[in-house]
Amino acid sequence: MIGLDTNVLLRFYLKDHPDQSARAAGLVQSFSAQEPGYISLVTLAELIWVMDRTYRKPRNEIIALVRGLLESKHVVVENHDEVAQALRKFDTSNADFADCLIERLCRSAGCTRTMTFDVNASKSAGMVLL
Repeated sequence: MIGLDTNVLLRFYLKDHPDQSARAAGLVQSFSAQEPGYISLVTLAELIWVMDRTYRKPRNEIIALVRGLLESKHVVVENHDEVAQALRKFDTSNADFADCLIERLCRSAGCTRTMTFDVNASKSAGMVLL
């Protein structure tokens, strides 16, 4: 497997830097079932945050991007099942993706609830307000 940093994925998707975008595309296109790319949870969360907050990409575009990563046979996403569950929650609520992911990871780890001071996370991501 070949690990990917957020900036490689950003250059690949945004195509905003000719040289780096071309190199990122070459790398991503070289992935195979035998040697896939690997996306950690930190990379994924950062990618979504940057696409949303910095580049103001629409929510449906971000959802499609993550869905494509999850469905790819040439990319391994850390905690695939929890990410897929978080994406479904993100798609059907107004919660931040990171909040959805935190709640799903805690649930997967055996937590009975996830406590927060974030009112929105308690209303839309399934956390419990402290």
